[in-house]
Amino acid sequence: MSAVIDLRRLAAADSPATLWAGHPRLPPSPWAFVDALRSQGHVDLGSLAMPTLRDEAWRFTDLAPLARLSLQPAGRAGAVSAADMAGFQLDEATTRLVFVDGFHAPELSSRATDLGGALVANLPVALAAQAAAVQAHLGRHQPAGSDVFASFNTAFLRDAAVVLVPRNVVLAAPVHLLFITTQAGIVSHPRCLLIAEAGSSLTLIEDHVSLQGAACLGNAVSEIVLAEQARVQHIRVQRGGAQAFHIGNTTVSLGRASRYRSVAVDMGAQLARHQLDVTLGEGADCAVDGLAVVAVVVGNQLADTHSCIVHAQPHGRSRQFHKCIAGGTARAVFNGKVKVSPGAQHTDAAQMSRNLLRGARARIDTQPQLEILADDVKCAHGATVGSLDAEEVFYLQSRGLSDSAARELLTYAFGAEIIARIPVPSLRLQLQQHLRAQAGGRS
Repeated sequence: MSAVIDLRRLAAADSPATLWAGHPRLPPSPWAFVDALRSQGHVDLGSLAMPTLRDEAWRFTDLAPLARLSLQPAGRAGAVSAADMAGFQLDEATTRLVFVDGFHAPELSSRATDLGGALVANLPVALAAQAAAVQAHLGRHQPAGSDVFASFNTAFLRDAAVVLVPRNVVLAAPVHLLFITTQAGIVSHPRCLLIAEAGSSLTLIEDHVSLQGAACLGNAVSEIVLAEQARVQHIRVQRGGAQAFHIGNTTVSLGRASRYRSVAVDMGAQLARHQLDVTLGEGADCAVDGLAVVAVVVGNQLADTHSCIVHAQPHGRSRQFHKCIAGGTARAVFNGKVKVSPGAQHTDAAQMSRNLLRGARARIDTQPQLEILADDVKCAHGATVGSLDAEEVFYLQSRGLSDSAARELLTYAFGAEIIARIPVPSLRLQLQQHLRAQAGGRS
């Protein structure tokens, strides 16, 4: 049964209890716990309001353009051609799980012949193979009732990408989760669950793309769980169309002495927002890098990254390096918080936000934060916002480059530092080419 999701009603509703009234629920699933998750999502939606500029966490992110839309779930998956797929092909990823407009597309997916017992599947297949593990983690790490968009995703949970790597299994080739939007006017709810058991290791690519430039909403939730001494490299890419909206929530739980490496790149969508929450156990280590590029070529975009890294136990180490490039009349936002909990002694945390303005009307708001509740720690943070260095531009001009070519090269180099940290050469090349094209913009 198709339910129209009218976000104008949400923005205008006087009472939180009426936000989702009139939207029929999905038909019952074959699994009671999935129905229970959906029910909890609906309960949470009944008590949550759409964020506004009056909410501290959303004070730079105006959802009015989204609130003016009427969106509906896709009734079926749109068509995706071989030529479409070629643009997102990653040679190194022999295992690929594809979802089109929220529907699993087995004909576009592929699986390596030997995964060492690892599971890469959509939710029904994963539940048939590993029901206990999936039920123990799906919906258990994204805090219930904490975010209206995460609750929206849970309430309309239809399917999910599930990756489970058994104890001490090392996957040499990356796993590619590809979420494709093909239709205008729809809302989809990509969902990812990664369970890395003790001593396991893998590289996961979470890729959100769209094949058309019209308005749509991708509302993604990812839960990533690392057991003791697990190793995960997580590459998250958002390259939606010019009128697309993308809201993402990622929650990462690190077990003792585990290691999490993340690179997130936002290079699309009219409005993109990503909330990353990482909790470190004893001796855990994380490095979180990010790049947002908005309106360097043309248009008026907004990219918002919020993160919270919580050192819950002693001897944790975290590093965060985030960059934004904004041109035209675009706006980029970075709000990164590092929290050292009571008792998390010997924490070592550092955070840096560096930002490049490519026009007088562009704006970047950055706010690194530290909250330290332990006394034997080493923590630092910093932020810079500025334009291209005039001396660097002049130097390149003195070597024969035009003013525009010099600015393009310096802009590209600024962003390429983050892309270079992606350990998958074919994806790195795709994003470098995209960045190179955007760096040629005028502002």
